[in-house]
Amino acid sequence: MKSLIGAVVGAFCLAAPALAETPAAIVEDVQGKVDGIAFMDYVAPGKIIKLGPKASVTLSYLKSCVRETISEGVVLVGAEQSTVQLGDVKRDKVPCDTNAAQLSEREANQSAATTFRTMRSDAKGAQSKLPTIYGVAPLVQAKSGSTLVIERTDGKEPSISVPLKNEIMVGGKFYDFAKAGKSLTPGGSYLAILGTKRYAFQVDASATSSPTPIVGRLLRLE
Repeated sequence: MKSLIGAVVGAFCLAAPALAETPAAIVEDVQGKVDGIAFMDYVAPGKIIKLGPKASVTLSYLKSCVRETISEGVVLVGAEQSTVQLGDVKRDKVPCDTNAAQLSEREANQSAATTFRTMRSDAKGAQSKLPTIYGVAPLVQAKSGSTLVIERTDGKEPSISVPLKNEIMVGGKFYDFAKAGKSLTPGGSYLAILGTKRYAFQVDASATSSPTPIVGRLLRLE
């Protein structure tokens, strides 16, 4: 079996193109012996993952919104889904917005005043263009040591201010509203403030407090 896995890995190494280290997916869960990755790691196209007996990994792709649960075998990470040999894979399409999962530089550096003017000038149109998360409890990627502020922009709601101390960060780089017992309002529009950065987003009107795939509530601010 080891020689077969070695042959598959060798074939994958030959087939995998040389790609930039742009994240393609995030690791939502790891069970058992899995080499080379850990919970909440990002993985880039071309990454090879070896799963031991009875081991499994769950990957959520940032671009395609495909969520895979893979059991055993060898995995070659792609741009929108994985190639799996000697194992089993279950794929589901989950609600997610690639604009929320991948923060653009323009959105990140947009001033609050500009954001509010844009939203006032065409509230309906602007709101429809806002990046959307599909859970009421965002998972925010940000640097520890900074302070995250979330403000409601389309109604009255107390702002949320969180000092991002290392001990409350998941994997040292994520703040999980669900783990902290905090939530936003379905259908609401918000501004995330992190230092000089401003990021407008909205919560889907049908979002609930039920467990939601990470890729559907991910906001990458850093």
